[in-house]
Amino acid sequence: MSNPAERPPAVRRSPAPALQPLTRAGAPQSVARLVEFFGLWERPAAPPARPRLLLNMLATADGRAAVAGRSGAISGPADRALFHALRAPVDGVLVGAGTVRIERYGRIIPDPAVRELRRERGLPEEPLACIVSGRLALDGEIPLLREPSARVAVLTASAGSLPSSGAAVEYVRAGGGELDLPAALAELAARFSVQTLLCEGGPHLARELFAAGLVDELFLSVSPLLAGGDPAGGEALRIIAGAEFEQPLGLELLDVLCSDSYLFLRYGVSAA
Repeated sequence: MSNPAERPPAVRRSPAPALQPLTRAGAPQSVARLVEFFGLWERPAAPPARPRLLLNMLATADGRAAVAGRSGAISGPADRALFHALRAPVDGVLVGAGTVRIERYGRIIPDPAVRELRRERGLPEEPLACIVSGRLALDGEIPLLREPSARVAVLTASAGSLPSSGAAVEYVRAGGGELDLPAALAELAARFSVQTLLCEGGPHLARELFAAGLVDELFLSVSPLLAGGDPAGGEALRIIAGAEFEQPLGLELLDVLCSDSYLFLRYGVSAA
């Protein structure tokens, strides 16, 4: 028997932050309870023509989506808990190639307990990781692409393929020269049974999804920080980047929650 004094100390996990509803009465709720309340585990009786698309974004109080190119500098415990909780019930996680590179994406569901919960709910252990890439400029050293258990679909108009690096990668090729996002999402539904799809950005992909009328709900976490910077300079991205819309898009406020000065807004997205 080993000496107890030589054993490594037990890892103590901090309790998951609770979020306080502001638009309805009630006590603070865990992110897992909120996911249930939002109906994200539910599936329609008939397969949809395209997935229900949820966009999860984080911004400072003055609208910055990242500092020094990374979102981690403006994130907090409650935002991170919600980030992972929103992944738990969905069929796919959609992200732009630039965000995958910068944030060094790894396994979508790292927690074994959450993978077990997905199995109990009749879902695969991992959501399909859906990467939007025009040029297939993805480093084979990205942890997600080296993960043997990862399920990856690359959405692209390119006829090329990525070098083999560990993960099983399939391709959704839609459009000639430029990716046809509506057709690509329809193929995700028909070919991979993706009924709920969570998009985690980046801002350029978010703009294209909004412009194509593909976003159903926006989860916006507002960090209690001011970052400054001029969006016109190209580095200070907002949650939507690129050309402005012909007409502003309407949002319907569905929920407001808070935790430790962070504000969490859930919107339904109106048609343009």
